[in-house]
Amino acid sequence: MRKPGKSTNGGEAVSPDTFAAYFAEQLAASRVSSKVDEAQDLMFDAWDCEDPEKRVMLARAALKISADCADGYVLLAQETADTAEEAIDLFGQGVAAGERALGAAAFKDDAGMFWGLLETRPYMRARQGLALALWDAGRADEAVKHGQEMLRLNPNDNQGIRYLVVGWLQLLSRDDEVGVLLNHYKGDISAEWAWVTALAAFRKGGDRAVARKALLHAIKVNQHVASYLLKQKRLPRSFPHYIQMGGKDEAASYVRHAGAAWSKPANALKWLADRLDQPRAG
Repeated sequence: MRKPGKSTNGGEAVSPDTFAAYFAEQLAASRVSSKVDEAQDLMFDAWDCEDPEKRVMLARAALKISADCADGYVLLAQETADTAEEAIDLFGQGVAAGERALGAAAFKDDAGMFWGLLETRPYMRARQGLALALWDAGRADEAVKHGQEMLRLNPNDNQGIRYLVVGWLQLLSRDDEVGVLLNHYKGDISAEWAWVTALAAFRKGGDRAVARKALLHAIKVNQHVASYLLKQKRLPRSFPHYIQMGGKDEAASYVRHAGAAWSKPANALKWLADRLDQPRAG
């Protein structure tokens, strides 16, 4: 720190009043941050609580401590919203709260590292919830935009946002954007990525060698997907908290949220059925 009256980098003297204003601003920011931290500590208790009513009570208490506590809105959206529009409102408030808590500079200075920074996680949870609620409300383009922005902020994608986005893009027939995303995460070994890749290859060139190869790989990664897509098996009514790679729950999860893309084009499912009859054919 420089003493009042000394020259700054610009060569101009800094008055005592300027420093006083600066310190007052920093002190105010520190107090706001402290309140957010206090509210967030309460939210950790809320997430751990098994009583739904108490969770809601803790979330409301956290927001009374600080309206910039994004997780408070996230929990209220999850626990109290009865419609997609109510969820959009609460998650939207959570996003705004997170933006205030982080400050504008974070979205420039920390872009590419979000989620790796603990203080960004409430914001990212709120934005994921907002994207999902927007999709449920039929506001598809907005949902995709939020998802794509989250991937820009956190390309490591600890939340698995890419699976939502690529499925949405394929449902919307935005195939060029699907290709970009598949290429960016081409090392992904999940069943979802394999099946999206197979459909993308068929959409692009039809029943060619590249599509056949992609489909064979997808079947190898998770064979259960085909049974659900072709309605040979019913999707389960509920899903476990943890998904087993290569298992039926992983297959059902993909088909539930993005399997409808196989109806575009209409002959994709016929192609799948035909290829299953001769899976080793080139």
